[in-house]
Amino acid sequence: MNVLLVYPLFPKTFWSYEKILELVNRKVLLPPLGLITVAAILPQEWNFKLVDRNVRSITEAEWQWADMVILSAMIVQKDDLLSLIKEAKRRGKKVACGGPYPTSMPEDPQSAGVDYLILDEGEITLPMFVEAIAKGETSGIFRTSEKPDVTSTPVPRFDLLDFDAYDSMSVQFSRGCPFQCEFCDIIVLYGRKPRTKTPAQLLAELDYLYSLGWRRGVFMVDDNFIGNKRNVRLLLLELKEWQKEHGYPFRFNTEASIDLAADQELMDLMVECYFDAVFLGIETPDEDSLQMTKKFQNTRSSLLDSVEAITKTGIRVMAGFIIGFDGEKQGAGDRIVRFAELTGIPTTTFAMLQALPHTALWHRLEKEGRLRTQNGNLNQTTLMNFVPTRPVEEIAREYVEAFCALYEPHAYLDRVYSYFLKLGAPKVQVEAKLPTLTDLKALAIIVWRQGLKRNTRWKFWHHLFSMIKKNPAVWEHYLIVCAHNEHFMEYRDIVRREIEAQLTAYWEEEERLKLLNPVPERELDLAS
Repeated sequence: MNVLLVYPLFPKTFWSYEKILELVNRKVLLPPLGLITVAAILPQEWNFKLVDRNVRSITEAEWQWADMVILSAMIVQKDDLLSLIKEAKRRGKKVACGGPYPTSMPEDPQSAGVDYLILDEGEITLPMFVEAIAKGETSGIFRTSEKPDVTSTPVPRFDLLDFDAYDSMSVQFSRGCPFQCEFCDIIVLYGRKPRTKTPAQLLAELDYLYSLGWRRGVFMVDDNFIGNKRNVRLLLLELKEWQKEHGYPFRFNTEASIDLAADQELMDLMVECYFDAVFLGIETPDEDSLQMTKKFQNTRSSLLDSVEAITKTGIRVMAGFIIGFDGEKQGAGDRIVRFAELTGIPTTTFAMLQALPHTALWHRLEKEGRLRTQNGNLNQTTLMNFVPTRPVEEIAREYVEAFCALYEPHAYLDRVYSYFLKLGAPKVQVEAKLPTLTDLKALAIIVWRQGLKRNTRWKFWHHLFSMIKKNPAVWEHYLIVCAHNEHFMEYRDIVRREIEAQLTAYWEEEERLKLLNPVPERELDLAS
């Protein structure tokens, strides 16, 4: 069977990094790890081709070649997924799809005409799909309430990827998270008991990437890398030796809960394995909101002290913030900006709260009659999909103003500078490599834009030379993060424009509903 694996388009998001990727001739930040894992689970006598629509379009020859089209998508890829299902059906192809979005909202791809829904986790449901194909079944829904033992997951088919298109590779060590954040869909999709691969499994994936010639960054896409601290410690002990033996070919990033800061041994091990950045879901400095949303792990110690501890160890913190929690007081946006300035965290993703399908928040708001739409997504240009406890225009205004303040060029350079002065030096000795022509071109563009063309020029040069003098071990990392604002500067304008457009549409819809459902005169009299 000829199987065409297709990954739908992402809209422009905080993490799409177009302007930065252009500098280094890459198309996309990360590859579709889910689809290449699907390819590894399916029968290997089948023939596979992969098209990541964020890299290129599907060719006519590929459409004709395919007997089956298999798609996977997250909720932000919804529009392109549904279009691709319809296009494949128009061409007479059998279509299967799965992934987080179809698992949460299976009725949407069903309405678009999908033949097979392969939901939940593929280690269990993909064999059910293969069995149905063998029996000649022409449609089906395959799902399970079981959580698979991921020690049986095969090495992903990295060979299907165009390595030149991606800035980093993805691997996964664990699934699930032990915490109970009300707004999070990870615990809905993957459960609260973190399941991990064995160290040997993960190292086999790295061996395969190494044999294919990969020598750049690797993102551990675990939603909480330290959810099972015992097992991650065992991995890091072996990974430390693997990296040393191979000359540290990979620089690692990951996501973790903020209690990482309480485990110095674990942080030291990560740095010794060449982890240089971690994403933390800080969400808000407002403790009442953290309690309200059941993010209790963020209230057990000082957020400022935790960020400081991770930073001084030598791991750059990237942070996620959210505005719009129930009971939130006015000025939440300003408080997030002040927190970012105090900690100096350079990369601060920021969004309005969304009620994602089937989360505890979604169910609570549905019960309270406050959901405006059934779908939510994590794009930074999306208005809230529920009725908040303070005016939505107030939240939206604070959000836009805070986003723009965070990435104002002078403020951003100051924040990056103050942060990297505190960042601990790397603990591994990586052999210096001669810069490529692409590297030199990217450097020249950054120097021209930030150090000559813009009015940030004096600040750019002062901070750079001061960094080389005061913390010389991190200056290259520092310069790379300075370059990131090429993306954020443009993206803040997109955020402002799209949020304002959605606010206009929001009020038009409110007026339309008032006309359709006028308040009776008696109720008006009572209200007055």
